Amino acid sequence: MPKAQTQLQLYVQLKPDSMRFDLIDLRLFLHILETGSITHGAARANMSLPSASARLRGMEEALGVPLLERGRRGVESTATGDTLAHHARLVLGQIGRMEGELGEHQAGRKACIRLWTNTAAITEFLPSAIGLFLRDHPNVQIDLKERQSTETVKAVLAGTAEIGIISDAVEHGALQTLPFAVDKLVLVTSRDDPLGARRRVTLAEVADREFIGLSTSSALHAYLGERALLSGQPLSVRAHMRTFDSICCMVEQGAGIAIVPATAAKRYRSTPGIRTIELTDSWATRQLLICMRDLNTLKRPEKALVRHLAGV
Repeated sequence: MPKAQTQLQLYVQLKPDSMRFDLIDLRLFLHILETGSITHGAARANMSLPSASARLRGMEEALGVPLLERGRRGVESTATGDTLAHHARLVLGQIGRMEGELGEHQAGRKACIRLWTNTAAITEFLPSAIGLFLRDHPNVQIDLKERQSTETVKAVLAGTAEIGIISDAVEHGALQTLPFAVDKLVLVTSRDDPLGARRRVTLAEVADREFIGLSTSSALHAYLGERALLSGQPLSVRAHMRTFDSICCMVEQGAGIAIVPATAAKRYRSTPGIRTIELTDSWATRQLLICMRDLNTLKRPEKALVRHLAGV
């Protein structure tokens, strides 16, 4: 950020000369809310815990009311904190748009779009779509992160990401959404597996089997783990692989069964050793949505990406 912008401060006049918030205060407060922890919020803001605590204490003392409620599970904002967070997002969002629009006038500078998305979108639907977009927009780069849909909603609301791709199964609050793709999860087994003769199953029917899964850091792994717990039995995963193709290869060898996107299973449809079985659980078919705070206030590159992904 240019030096002149680092000196930019937001003055909030609650009473004459009573308070001054700078951008560091605002970003720190949002980081604390996003992580639910002063310690983690300070780390995300690249700040020591004593420094972060001092800044937070200074804001609360100037206001005369607490901004956070401390509990065993972390911290949550008070009503005053909610108001501050709302205006902090507006202010930081406006500054971000200002920087982006000014940056468009700098020769050779690339616009960076922060896009958070779930596993299916990042592996099955986005590569070709983003590839075409980047080809046609040489001055744009995309910071792509794989996250669970609930995390993505929070990140977009907080301004940590400009755009997200989420499942319609999660609550997205005040975010605007556009349809992106339909993600259907299916069960894959080896040809000689006893389940191979089935056309449809539920997760509860196969929850006692040995599974091959994605890496433990993947959003889909966490999603399936939650669904398995809700069905009454956690999944037993024999091995964690990095790609759906490697999962299908393991299944083909009889190492276990797996749940993968239908698009991934389709690539193995011609493979003699694999069978695809429909999952009838309602959560297995998800409408993926593009989400953003407000399409009209996005910067031009971000708006162009949303329209490209939505096909509008």
